[in-house]
Amino acid sequence: MGTIVGIIVEYNPLHNGHVHHYNRAKEITGAEHSIAILSGPFLQRGEPALLSKYARAEMALSMGVDLVIELPIHYAAQPAEWFAYGAISLLEATGIVDYLCFGTESGSLVQLLPLAKQLANENNKMKQELSRLLDQGISYPTAYSAAAGILSTNLEEKEDIRHLLLQPNHTLALHYLIALERLGSSIVPLTISRENAGYHDITPSESAIASATAVRKLILEENIEAAAPYVPPYTLDIMRREFSVGRGPIHWESFRQPLMHLLMTLTTSQLSQFHEVTEGLEYRIKKLLPTLSHVTVLELLHSLKTKRYTHTKLQRMLTHILLHHTKDEMSPTHLLEGPGYLRILGFNTHGQQLLKRMKKTASLPIVVKVSALNHDQLERDLQAATAYATAYNQPQTREIFRDYYEPPIRM
Repeated sequence: MGTIVGIIVEYNPLHNGHVHHYNRAKEITGAEHSIAILSGPFLQRGEPALLSKYARAEMALSMGVDLVIELPIHYAAQPAEWFAYGAISLLEATGIVDYLCFGTESGSLVQLLPLAKQLANENNKMKQELSRLLDQGISYPTAYSAAAGILSTNLEEKEDIRHLLLQPNHTLALHYLIALERLGSSIVPLTISRENAGYHDITPSESAIASATAVRKLILEENIEAAAPYVPPYTLDIMRREFSVGRGPIHWESFRQPLMHLLMTLTTSQLSQFHEVTEGLEYRIKKLLPTLSHVTVLELLHSLKTKRYTHTKLQRMLTHILLHHTKDEMSPTHLLEGPGYLRILGFNTHGQQLLKRMKKTASLPIVVKVSALNHDQLERDLQAATAYATAYNQPQTREIFRDYYEPPIRM
């Protein structure tokens, strides 16, 4: 069937920059087909997705992706290391992916490839330096970028590594490469440079490409039509349809009541059992709640944020509290086992052919019907999907339990 390129995406929502990346990925690899690993209802930076995973999978298929596979919640709402490990594990488990293509700020892997080879084998010296820096109250991204520099004895090279890893797409790219090394994968990694918009840019540039952050800001603060210049027509049509029936836009305040109920009624001891509730954050939460001028998730996040605790880390913590994810089930020991299945969200005619191939090559069960597999990770995915759907405006029972009723999208 020809070569296949894998991409790892969130599409929150799918915009013109994503279209550019997809087209370039197929161009530079010469791939005839594509497989996307898509985050479910909660994303890598810990926030709820603007639209359901089904709406975003439909956007991917509309763009031309052949097969969309869900990244389990165990890996989707995690720091870069585990997000990357989960996603790469799924691409490897298909047994048919030839290339991995992702965006970086530089568009080059020259510095990242040798660094990934060094870091793929647990480096005790680096881990000790990382712990030392974290103990000083330095945020994890800053500490990690500095600790990675310890692998070099050249001062200029140390600074280059530090600067490189302070850029979010380089950090994620490094962990993709580390995961490929650890899994002994034959998938060939390639990168392309991001065009026009930076990862965190909150305002659109004059071009037709804006960051997902900027697009979401336009949608939430103005309306869907304000985002029209920066998204393809099918994204706009899908958003109009979803929002018109109350399935979005979803944001943190959509979960304010259930989340605040948990934070206010659980004891500090109970809160401390949840993943990412570290170093006494349970006490900080309890202390801050009565002082908030407005009981909103955003104000809580703002009040909790310190130099040590990034906004992203805190968002992930709230996601794990909301979904009752414990430290034990999200421990490195369990995460190292990798995803337990390939959950299919959608496919087109070519994707159907890819699925037929995967039945012979896949090293994990292929899940089309959730009733066909009993797995702890899948149970957590189903719980996350139902929790997410309760945030819709007047959700119907079938919408809340869609994962149980409906087959993958066919386009």
